[in-house]
Amino acid sequence: MAGPKAALLPLLCAAAAAAMLLAPSAAADDGLTKFKVYWHDVFGGKSPTAIRIAQAASTNSSSTFFGAVVAIDDPLTTTSAVAGSARSKDEVGRAQGTYTFADQRTIGCLMNMNFVFTAGDYKGSGLTIYGRNEVLTAVREMSIVGGTGKFRMARGYVEARTISNDNGESVVEYTVFVKPAAAA
Repeated sequence: MAGPKAALLPLLCAAAAAAMLLAPSAAADDGLTKFKVYWHDVFGGKSPTAIRIAQAASTNSSSTFFGAVVAIDDPLTTTSAVAGSARSKDEVGRAQGTYTFADQRTIGCLMNMNFVFTAGDYKGSGLTIYGRNEVLTAVREMSIVGGTGKFRMARGYVEARTISNDNGESVVEYTVFVKPAAAA
C-alpha cells in the first residue's frame, strides 16, 4: 500500500494541469464539470476594473467597508500571473457585476456577478454566481444559480481562494463545479 505522500502526488499533478488550461473535466457518473479560472480585481492604477460606485455615510469609518458597493468588469484568465495580468493574453472572459460589503463584523461581501466567457472551450457561454464571500477566509464557496450557452440552466458552486492582494490588484483562484441542465 502506498503512503499518504505517494497518494497525494497524482492529485497535485492533476491540480497543476487544470490550473494551466481552461479545459473541461467531467465526472462520468454525474455530469459535473470542474475547471479553474483566475479573477483579477484591479482597484488601483490607471485602468481599474473595480470601481466603488456607492457607499453609506459611515463606510469610511467602518473597519469592514460596510455599505460600499463596487462595480466590476474583471479579467478571467487561465493563469494566476499577477504583473500586468489584467491585460494578459490568456484571458478567457470577464467577471461582470457587483459586490457589496455587507457585514459589519468582518470583511464579507455579497457577490453578484456573471462569468462571461469570450475565448476557449466555453466561448459564448456564461455562469451567474451569487453568494457570500468572507474575504479573509481561506476558501469561500458561492452558488452558481444559472448560466447561458453551454451552461444554460446550470447549477453548481465555486470555491474562491485568494492568491495575492497587493499593488492594487487582487488575484483569486475560482474553482468551478458546474452541472448543466440535462439535454431535452
